[in-house]
Amino acid sequence: MATDTRSLRSFRIPTNYVVALVPAAVALNIVGSYINTALKLPTFLDMIGTAVIAITIGPWWGALAGALTNTINGFISSPISLPFAACNVIGALVWGYGIRWGMGKSMVSYFLLACICAVAVSLMAVPIYVFVFGGATGHFSDMMTAAFVGMGQNLLVSVFSANIIVSLADKIISAFIALAILEALPPMLTSHLDIVKAPRLQLVMWIAGAVVVAVALALIVANMNAAG
Repeated sequence: MATDTRSLRSFRIPTNYVVALVPAAVALNIVGSYINTALKLPTFLDMIGTAVIAITIGPWWGALAGALTNTINGFISSPISLPFAACNVIGALVWGYGIRWGMGKSMVSYFLLACICAVAVSLMAVPIYVFVFGGATGHFSDMMTAAFVGMGQNLLVSVFSANIIVSLADKIISAFIALAILEALPPMLTSHLDIVKAPRLQLVMWIAGAVVVAVALALIVANMNAAG
């Protein structure tokens, strides 16, 4: 029988699990970020662990994992990551509260939650891009921003247009990888969740679909850039 919203909100995971899971999520985020950078992918992949923690333990624990991810990345990789801790926090809150408000009961609603997360993160990221870094940070999305500026859009609109495309692909991929991780966790950590249980083949298909979307968006932008 599905777990109701009240029991989901009142569920508490033992402290020893929290102490183990939060650092593991931070490590997963950092590894994902490094893989993304090394392969020059049109995504970020630095919020998979954040999603797992926000969904299982709670949104504010997810926010802690997200903030720690960007703080550590800022010191060991690039200080550019530091201001974007706010984006990781927002993503955690959307994922965590979204599941607790019933947006994980079907594949469609879970997919919609990933899209809402992408929009929320982009709305937080755009002012950081524009007012802290002048509109560019060296990420793949900078090419899209330049293409949109070349088409006559102002900088704020151009940054948002570029970021939302990348963020949608990233959050959809991250959401379904997180769902696959949730399926692999011990039942004690997930039995309280009112979230869709997907067969592995279905999960693979959703993740593959998200990757195809990301690649298609990258090709479209590359063509736009070449045409400009």
